[in-house]
Amino acid sequence: MAEDVEAIAGRFVEARRAARRLDAYPGPLPDTLDDAYAIQDAAIARWNRPVIGWKIGRVGSPLSDRFGVDRLAGPIFHSRPAATDPVAMPVFAGGFAAGEAEFLLRIAAVPPEGKRRYSLDEAADLIDAVHAGIEIASSPLEPINRIGPIAVISDFGNNNGLVVGPEVPDWRNSGFEDWTVTTFIDGEEAGSGRASAFPDGPIGAARFLFELMARRGIALRPGQWISSGAVTGIHPARPGQLVEARFGSDLTLHARLVAAEGE
Repeated sequence: MAEDVEAIAGRFVEARRAARRLDAYPGPLPDTLDDAYAIQDAAIARWNRPVIGWKIGRVGSPLSDRFGVDRLAGPIFHSRPAATDPVAMPVFAGGFAAGEAEFLLRIAAVPPEGKRRYSLDEAADLIDAVHAGIEIASSPLEPINRIGPIAVISDFGNNNGLVVGPEVPDWRNSGFEDWTVTTFIDGEEAGSGRASAFPDGPIGAARFLFELMARRGIALRPGQWISSGAVTGIHPARPGQLVEARFGSDLTLHARLVAAEGE
């Protein structure tokens, strides 16, 4: 598998750099999530850019039963503040693209060395801010979600950036997990939900990441983001479309998807 890991990682990275569509998984599909994370690690090394955060995605049934986890993670290399409206965000034309309304948790402190298990309170204590945001999910691999978690993990968790919106005031007491969040694509409602519908909510996503990274031997840094999961679901979109994310009644973010260009 070692030779396959490097070859597959290289093909994913080359496709991203060239903004070139992949019609099929670029090699033998791994059997385990550990093998998929090994590909992710190799791709991160090849990409050779600072990791500014980590996205968390869901693993649904029956695959959650097969793999023994209900979440997965991938690196984030690019973010833009919601200072312009809308924010232009690149996606891979011909590949997979989506804009996902999410809560973004900011890491306050390095998790204790050697600690591998966290309570929800312990995880919350390592967070110093929560922001509204939009995760830009995109991959050159068009069937990435149909293939499943192995493919998603392999290609940076199917992430291509974040839109970082305003901070949630007094997040611990705000009840933000129960806010109604709605996503619109070109003005049409695509989905609605609450973060509290996820197992253990956004803090559960942070706990998952802290435990996963301890097991993988990856150091987390203060200031990195945790994109805690698509509150309203995954809504495919394409370059040119406008993604609107509404958080409660007072907060709205917009992202205009644009076609990624090759390097």
